[in-house]
Amino acid sequence: MDERILQRIEWVFGYGSLIWNPGFTPAETVRARLTGFARRFCLRSVEHRGTEDRPGLVLGLDPDDRATVSGVALRVAPADHDAVLADLRARELVTDAYHETLLPLTLEDGRRVEALAYVMKRDHWQYAGGLTSEEQARIIAAAHGGRGPNADYLFNTAAHLTQIGLPDPHLDELSDAVRLIRERAGGG
Repeated sequence: MDERILQRIEWVFGYGSLIWNPGFTPAETVRARLTGFARRFCLRSVEHRGTEDRPGLVLGLDPDDRATVSGVALRVAPADHDAVLADLRARELVTDAYHETLLPLTLEDGRRVEALAYVMKRDHWQYAGGLTSEEQARIIAAAHGGRGPNADYLFNTAAHLTQIGLPDPHLDELSDAVRLIRERAGGG
């Protein structure tokens, strides 16, 4: 991304773990909507929630003209800009599976802002689009990476979306399926 554009980033879009673990203290947090993308478990995680031998799955913004994603817009205080950007890049661009881009959000209070977002690269080897819910559940139930069990990532994201009034039925169903697999395996 053009470094000149990055100098004016004021907002970051959280649609997954940034909702419950942004890694910084936002100056403002507002529920937001992004059109033209879907929140999907479409990124094979080989660092944070899986390994190269046993990849996990994490959420990515997957381009989809018919979709809308609800999440949070996190406003970055000007004094924190450089540190937040460096931390986000270290976290989100660890394997170069995302495009770093600015996208238009509609905030729940009606404001329209541009926010930094990380969009899945469909041509990247980690792209896992098209998996069934059953395949996703099996992968998530078994994977574990540097930041812990893949299941915890799913459970935290689903719970926090519900907590902020933006429940995601697919994530709730997937959470139930993963819990069942883990219970059957004795890993409850």
